[in-house]
Amino acid sequence: MKISIITVCYNSEKTIEKTFQSVAAQTYKEVEYIVVDGGSKDTTVHLIQEYKEIVTQWVSEPDKGLYDAMNKGIKMATGDLVGILNSDDIFTDNYVLENIANFHLHNTIDTSVGNIIQFNEEGKTVRKYSAKNWNPEKLKIGFMPAHPAIFFKRELFDKFGNYHLDFTIGADYELITRFFLKHNITWKFSDITTTSMLIGGLSSSGVSSYQLISKEIKKALTRNNIKFSYLKVQLRGFWKVIGFLNKK
Repeated sequence: MKISIITVCYNSEKTIEKTFQSVAAQTYKEVEYIVVDGGSKDTTVHLIQEYKEIVTQWVSEPDKGLYDAMNKGIKMATGDLVGILNSDDIFTDNYVLENIANFHLHNTIDTSVGNIIQFNEEGKTVRKYSAKNWNPEKLKIGFMPAHPAIFFKRELFDKFGNYHLDFTIGADYELITRFFLKHNITWKFSDITTTSMLIGGLSSSGVSSYQLISKEIKKALTRNNIKFSYLKVQLRGFWKVIGFLNKK
């Protein structure tokens, strides 16, 4: 089973070498590693070339943003599974891809959903984001599993399409909604903690993005003809607090 890992980057010289080292350290070797660079002006391209032994395919050219770059990577991919590893993230240990491959070999599923760890710039773990209690119905109230912890069969993109570029920060939400709710793909919780993510990013930058992502969740659900309550979507922060208190 070949796994295609896609890293999208732009001016990522401060973090991407650790990402490359994380891929190089994986015990599972049937890996196709694709790097899509947006035409970096720093030393990112030089670093890609330095790691040519692990980078199977790469391109450096202007793009229309994060999701356009992901679509380029998917088009280049030839693996059985596709996973995303951001340019400031790393795999949690050296056995992640071996564990993912074994999980898919022993389960007849389209997609596996796992966990991530979030860390701050000092390297301190601040949160474990688990999909243990997640299910697709929760998309209707604004909850999705962590994108980098999802491994898709590549054929799903051929069947159901790629990331839609008319979303600013919610194209991953729309794609997951389309795959899980509209097309009812088969999936299973792997309980594999795949990725250590630097906290931050487009969709986790605080209050300023809350209303935008709410609108894009509404747009994603509406586009896929999913019945939902927009009020519940707007109150998703409240549901998170309730869930946290219930765990205690």
